[in-house]
This record gives sequence, C-alpha cells and structure tokens, in this order.
Amino acid sequence: MRNINEVIVRPIVTEKSHDLLDRLGAYSFVVDKAANKIEIAKAVETLFNVKVKNVRTMNYAGKQKRMGRFIGKKVNWKKAVVTLQAGDSIELFEGV
Repeated sequence: MRNINEVIVRPIVTEKSHDLLDRLGAYSFVVDKAANKIEIAKAVETLFNVKVKNVRTMNYAGKQKRMGRFIGKKVNWKKAVVTLQAGDSIELFEGV
C-alpha cells in the first residue's frame, strides 16, 4: 500500500467542482494514477478526519500540444470525486 500523502496529489478547485460540492457534497481531487478507490477513501479519511461514503474515479488522457513544428503531450492523470457522509466537510474547501 502507498503512503497516503502520495495518493492524493492536490484538490481540484474549479466552478464545476464547487457545483458538485453544493449539489452532492462531493469533493474533487487529482490522485495518483495507480491508486484504487479503497486507497483513496482511506487517504481522505485519515488526512481530513472525515467518513467517506462513495468514491468515483475517472482517467484522463493527456492532450497533444504543439509548439511550432514540435509536438508534445501533456501527462495522463486521474481524478477522484469523493462523497462524504452527511454532516462531514473538509475545511480546505470552505470559503473558497
């Protein structure tokens, strides 16, 4: 099992993620590509001292970019949408 600090890379703070937070109480994170749902749930529970209800994951392919005649590729990444039990919240997202 991975270290919990390696599982969660960073939170996603966008308008779409705030809409999910308001409607469903779900928080979005960029996570390690090899992390599974169980590891993500345990990492969120231990880092933020909350109870996780549901974890949904999505894999994103990196887009192809070009600079003049050179073609490059952005990195592939994985997103996790974590729904918490009723009454729990993460202070990191409060007031943003």
